[in-house]
Amino acid sequence: MPGVYNWQIGREMEYPYEPARPAKQFAMVMDLNKCIACQTCTVACKTNWTPGRGQEYMFWNNVESKPYGFYPLGWDVKILGLHGVQEMTGSVYDGKTLFESAPDGERVLGYLPEDLDYAHPNIGEDDSLGNMPQGQYITIPHMQWMYYLPRICNHCTYPACLGSCPRQSIYKRPEDGIVLLDQARCRGYRECVRGCPYKKTFFNPVTRVSEKCIGCYPAVENGYQTQCTVSCIGKIRLQGFITTPDKAREDNPLDYLVHIAKIAKPLYPQFGLEPNVYYIPPVHVPLAFLSQMFGHGVPEAITTYRHAKEDEKLLGALLLFGSTPRIIHRFKVEAGTAVGFDEQGDEVSRVPLKEPIHVRVAHDARYDVYRSNIT
Repeated sequence: MPGVYNWQIGREMEYPYEPARPAKQFAMVMDLNKCIACQTCTVACKTNWTPGRGQEYMFWNNVESKPYGFYPLGWDVKILGLHGVQEMTGSVYDGKTLFESAPDGERVLGYLPEDLDYAHPNIGEDDSLGNMPQGQYITIPHMQWMYYLPRICNHCTYPACLGSCPRQSIYKRPEDGIVLLDQARCRGYRECVRGCPYKKTFFNPVTRVSEKCIGCYPAVENGYQTQCTVSCIGKIRLQGFITTPDKAREDNPLDYLVHIAKIAKPLYPQFGLEPNVYYIPPVHVPLAFLSQMFGHGVPEAITTYRHAKEDEKLLGALLLFGSTPRIIHRFKVEAGTAVGFDEQGDEVSRVPLKEPIHVRVAHDARYDVYRSNIT
């Protein structure tokens, strides 16, 4: 296999194809401290993209309760079990990736879920880990903990679905890095389903071909963020474009959060796919669990996030989440305000770092009415 450089694991690795990074890379950041699992993103994606026959079980976007929630059943514990214990020294991953662990005759280490694995999309919902004996009270870190993990296709730099497809029916768009599937070429072998460790490719039993998240590319092509992003009522998502660390721009909000502030981390970087959906880790979860899930630098990310109110630029970047349906290509913080700009440089968002407070007298003499309940 050719050698490609994966910055998330800090080294070169094996991959079936030569490296070819797109002109700009579709990416998303999600703040897990804000997700309430309302599933608005799931419903928005479902009604837009998968309402048809054979798509009933498909959730291109889903929200899981960790540590006990999975869709399909046990997707991450199964692949982690196959992958085995791996080593990581600092920012360099010493263990094998899924491509390097592939059995003879295969391109990637993977597994094909059973049909029943897709039968329980809300399994483990709100189930927490740990005990709280009678008479105890909540402390931080919590004695009991759980958190919500929203997931879409990661539109990886080195996709396992692409690498494992014998028909080359999956491709990565050179203009924005969105990973798409050519259904005219697909023959339904389901090698993409087997290969993707995140299980975000699906087989349609009616059409007999595979399908997957398309990154809402019609919207992205017109400068708008994805449907799951704009519909999120918790404002936990920011979708845009990201570069490699050596080309990071401090005025690009995604570059800033991932490469400069380093508070957003990829999901299971040890798999070697260089996924392009990043997560701000929840502050109340044991670090050992988070480090397995998000890799190197989780404690530092949490510390930086906790002190965001003391860093105007970081606070400004975080406040841009959910502030506009447009894709923000550049931002700045000035005069206590975060300002976002589109690709053409036009202002598309303006958010105060502190909400103004207005104190009004209880009695309005002009109308002889009271503004508060005095009974």
